[in-house]
Amino acid sequence: MTMDKTFNAAEAEARIAALWEERGAFKAGANASRDESFSIMIPPPNVTGSLHMGHAFNNTLQDILVRWHRMRGFDTLWQPGQDHAGIATQMVVERELAKDKSNATRREMGREAFTRKIWEWKAQSGGTIIGQLQRLGCSLDWSRNAFTMSGAPEAPAGEEGNFHDAVIKVFVDLYNKGYIYRGQRLVNWDPHFETAISDLEVENTEVAGHMWHFKYPLANGATYEYVERDEDGRVTKRETRNYISIATTRPETMLGDGAVAVHPSDERYKPIVGMLCEIPVGPKEHRRLIPIITDEYPDPDFGSGAVKITGAHDFNDYAVAKRNNIPLYNLMDTKARMRADGLSYEESAQIAGAIARGERAAGDVSQINLVPEELRGLDRYDARKAVVEAINAEGLAVTYLKKTIDPETKAEDLSREPLVEEKPIMQPFGDRSKVVIEPFLTWQWFVDTSKIVGPALDAVRKGCEADRNGTFDPEAGYTRILPESGEKVYYHWLENIEPWCISRQLWWGHQIPVWYDDEGNQYCAPSEAEAQAMAPGKALRREEDVLDTWFSSGLWPIGTLGWPEQTPELAKYFPTDVLITGQDILFFWVARMMMMQLAVVDQVPFHTVYLHGLVRDAKGKKMSKSVGNVIDPLDIIDEFGADALRFTNAAMASLGGVLKLDTQRITGYRNFTTKLWNATRFAEMNGVFEGAPAAQVPQPQATANRWIIGETARTLAVVNEAFANFRFNDAANALYVFVWGKVCDWYVEFAKPLFDGDQADETRATMRWVLDQCFVLLHPIMPFITEELWGLTGPRDKLCAHADWPDYTTDIADAAADREMGWTIGLIESIRSSRTQMRVPAGMKLPMLVVDQDETAKTAYGRNKTLIERLARLDGLHEDAEIPKAALTVAVEGATYALPIEGVIDITAEADRLEKSLQKLDKEIGGLSGRLNNPKFVANASEEVVDEARANLAERSDEAARLREVLEKLRAMA
Repeated sequence: MTMDKTFNAAEAEARIAALWEERGAFKAGANASRDESFSIMIPPPNVTGSLHMGHAFNNTLQDILVRWHRMRGFDTLWQPGQDHAGIATQMVVERELAKDKSNATRREMGREAFTRKIWEWKAQSGGTIIGQLQRLGCSLDWSRNAFTMSGAPEAPAGEEGNFHDAVIKVFVDLYNKGYIYRGQRLVNWDPHFETAISDLEVENTEVAGHMWHFKYPLANGATYEYVERDEDGRVTKRETRNYISIATTRPETMLGDGAVAVHPSDERYKPIVGMLCEIPVGPKEHRRLIPIITDEYPDPDFGSGAVKITGAHDFNDYAVAKRNNIPLYNLMDTKARMRADGLSYEESAQIAGAIARGERAAGDVSQINLVPEELRGLDRYDARKAVVEAINAEGLAVTYLKKTIDPETKAEDLSREPLVEEKPIMQPFGDRSKVVIEPFLTWQWFVDTSKIVGPALDAVRKGCEADRNGTFDPEAGYTRILPESGEKVYYHWLENIEPWCISRQLWWGHQIPVWYDDEGNQYCAPSEAEAQAMAPGKALRREEDVLDTWFSSGLWPIGTLGWPEQTPELAKYFPTDVLITGQDILFFWVARMMMMQLAVVDQVPFHTVYLHGLVRDAKGKKMSKSVGNVIDPLDIIDEFGADALRFTNAAMASLGGVLKLDTQRITGYRNFTTKLWNATRFAEMNGVFEGAPAAQVPQPQATANRWIIGETARTLAVVNEAFANFRFNDAANALYVFVWGKVCDWYVEFAKPLFDGDQADETRATMRWVLDQCFVLLHPIMPFITEELWGLTGPRDKLCAHADWPDYTTDIADAAADREMGWTIGLIESIRSSRTQMRVPAGMKLPMLVVDQDETAKTAYGRNKTLIERLARLDGLHEDAEIPKAALTVAVEGATYALPIEGVIDITAEADRLEKSLQKLDKEIGGLSGRLNNPKFVANASEEVVDEARANLAERSDEAARLREVLEKLRAMA
């Protein structure tokens, strides 16, 4: 059939995706011809998710590896699936219900009915990202699509599976081993959803804040001499104080203070360490006293150097309180309102005071409510306002002298005002709720990670060490992390690991399999019947919390392969080969999969972890809706085609590099697809595809044909090595240079005269073979256009997706042909460059004069005379001509030639033009150099601005050097 003039990506992509699906092209084991397997688990996107640039980049890299292995005959599985995303999904469904005021709320309808609503939503809208990944060309085995809630008791028909069984089994096993327990700790608390959340679900954002400075009076009117000194030890301030000063951004939490801490080395406070001071808020008759202690946490150079310790409402304070046995007094309820339960304030203050004085053991302080009655039930921010007003009214704020000028009388007025600094602070927000997250002391379920972290550390240490010394073996049972920077982050987190909070106060998720009797005894079992058998005759109630989604997704590798059943897939594809994921979830997910798989099946889940950074915009800025620089991959696919986006992703995927997505680059790679399409059309119009494709590597006689076969072999070697070493950008760059430069430009031109001569048939056969190699080698990166061209260029036994990956080596290259064609190309490029530099009219033919030429060069020129003179726009070669002064010199190996340009260009006018351009460039270079040599500019400007200035300076400096070279030539001619 005759090819269309252009490739219609929008029409072809949908049709080709349907063809792949119809043929079962991506099913596990498809196209397998060898015993080795290759498996990748997709990092499961949230069931609520839609494709963003991070997904597009990540999945492009996975698909490249999967398609490469599948074409090489590996028994390949790319496992798809979605995460049930507890908090995100519950939020979406609640929001949908709220759109119709006639709907009952979640709490009104109850847990069972609400969970049914979520399953209904999942059936209707939960698969959005599947179709979007298919648009990107991802070759996952969709027949095996997994879900982290499959097989749950309330799951509807069509959601069968045993992932839920796997999760419950692991919980019960780890509980019975003593690795899981229920305890009280500080967690990130979302007051909107009323649940604990993970660190990954917290967005720390800089906001305008305030720092209040308050006085904590010393008990019984005690005083001390407060002395400040400079760096040389000279006294700069000396005064008698009856208080210790603290600064806080959260005054409402002062009510729960358990101590004031200073650094052991801070000489200012040594006289009062061990004394008691008074919290400056609350009913005066019950004012609490707390101890002044020493701890390494306070920074003597920050603020006053003294820090209030509120262990139940700050993570750093919590650590100090634990080290110093300070009680943890919770002030808030689950909605971040000031508590209204527990003992009266009077009784609570009396007990807390006795504990502070050492007259009573702390014990269980959960019923102690240190919120005064008038503040109980208030929102935390309303309570903050009331606390500040009360302290100011009592005169216990640190003050400063404020000077004001009366605008009419010009009289000066001095007054003392409370010291409140306006300063930016980092505030934690829930990524879903967008409300401020509260550090909250609550009972939760935890994994004692200290008991399972050892093997996860050892496996990576061994794997990375083996990788560095060149002895890495994928079958050895250890794991390497690429790039090396990820390894250090992994060690740091696991070596300092905290207990893992795995419970969530949600309804959507795996309900924790623990039951309680009336005395609070726990019974952990896979089912209620088994729990009841453990507690005969007792009434049981089930734990209401569900498991954190990271707990279930931590079992993703084995859970998707059918564990705990010993399935054939588990035996064949586990451990998996590679995990490609973002560096931001190295410890949230990757490390937890390592710990979980090793704890459960005593094997690593994958032998290689490839980490990448965030995809940023062209200037390196993080994509943000508020900034307006978010790029939607589906918009890119609509405009440029999936192949152009995929090639861009591969080209920017340098190991450990910054990922800057530039739409200009995408435009260039769309042009690349057009270039390949046009070269194939040229071949079709010249009868290249009329015969059968070559079964073996051709054995042509023409130098150009032998040369392009060698170039193909060298490109294959580079691509193989690049893919094997996760150097996706190296593979993309090699293919771009080969397909565009060597095949579509040079070889197409070299073939034109050959089509008219005795070597026409071998040229057609060679061109067909070379284009087939282009389709095959490009297919992992650009699957749509290559599949389309594969199908359009003759009958095929199988899809391009299943085409045999080449196995020839660079031994098939012809050294003599390489030298000759390399010489020819070098000569043509030198002539073209010289003409361009001197602005010789493009269509004008120039005579070329021989300055000197050895026999090898003379033979090479003679054999390729037609090509050289047509492509370089030459009017013949003249061996004995006199060389004029106004001539361009062209030097290549074994020869020097000259191109006379007198009368072709106005040499004097051209020199004057270049002189002016150079002056302008030098001025720009001077300005850029001045900015970059200014320390203030480098220190204060954003990283993006500084990088842009450096790039501009380098670009202009290179251009100036080129212009000077040309100018010198022109002056010599003149």
